[in-house]
Amino acid sequence: MKVVYTPAHLRHDPKVSFEQSGLTPTFEHIGRAEAIRATLAADDRFTFTAPSEWGLAPVEAVHDAGLIRFLATAWEEYQAAAGETADVMPDVFYRSTLRNKMGERGEPESIQARFGYWCFETTTPLTRGTYDAALSAVDTALTATQFVLDGDSSAYGLCRPPGHHATTGLYGGYCFFNNAAVAAHHAASTTGTKVTVLDVDYHHGNGTQEIFYDRDDVQYVSLHGDPVRAYPWNVGYADETGTGRGAGSNLNVPLAARTEDDAFVDALHGAMEQIQAFGPSMVIVSLGLDTFFSDPICDLALTADGFERCGAAVAELGLPTVVVQEGGYDVAALGDNVKRWLVGLGAAVQ
Repeated sequence: MKVVYTPAHLRHDPKVSFEQSGLTPTFEHIGRAEAIRATLAADDRFTFTAPSEWGLAPVEAVHDAGLIRFLATAWEEYQAAAGETADVMPDVFYRSTLRNKMGERGEPESIQARFGYWCFETTTPLTRGTYDAALSAVDTALTATQFVLDGDSSAYGLCRPPGHHATTGLYGGYCFFNNAAVAAHHAASTTGTKVTVLDVDYHHGNGTQEIFYDRDDVQYVSLHGDPVRAYPWNVGYADETGTGRGAGSNLNVPLAARTEDDAFVDALHGAMEQIQAFGPSMVIVSLGLDTFFSDPICDLALTADGFERCGAAVAELGLPTVVVQEGGYDVAALGDNVKRWLVGLGAAVQ
């Protein structure tokens, strides 16, 4: 299986985030991708390749031009306005009700205010190299997708930073550009066929859902921790099924705490029935391994054996499959968990 990887992700090197009411070392850090890279590089079933450069057009097709412009310039603007710092997070979040009867004014002028205009939470610091790393993650996803469009049965994009929380016009949840969504739009728009994004990260991919919620050419299917207790809390409920042309093309499967291998695989098979009914030409998997039993910020209970079973289950669809990396924060186990999922996928399709 081809693995698309670039060391450009090292440019996004956050040290702290504000989570659970306190400053903490960030769970999303360079060690995650490097652990995966090292494990896969030691296995001759995986062949590494660098991503091609795709430019901004695929990103612009999915994301608001203002968000792209902000991420491209915000670091330098903030340093000039506020002085040298390492990790930048919003001070104030924009809410339309702050202005209420005064009416909308759009994007504020102050760089400090603009952080809260384009970001929706406090766990996602912007660093010196974030923009370059985020673009490289999109390139990684698109290159893996092109391999599959060109005939490979599957390919893996080792994307970092992850992407599935980034909406059309907001970043957050460790995500800046939505790698899977950009790849799905590219595949659907260039082939004229349907594409399914299957999200198995513990956290619901609110960004991917928002981007495709009213479209009938891209189906979004997510298995995740119930938002009653799990981030992002406000979205990911079972009654969110799409709107307009996208009605019925969105499937959320919220899961109970401590869901184990058998129950997760059963839920996955149930979701696959709806994928088959949708009739996609390709599946793009948002692969989160934070469903692992010892993940530090999640509460499901899958094992490495369970991950291999999940990969094999997805292969039963018999569809070309792109896998892009999302979450997973037990770094000591992360590389092996990714490998087991991919081996399950590859072993079943050979």
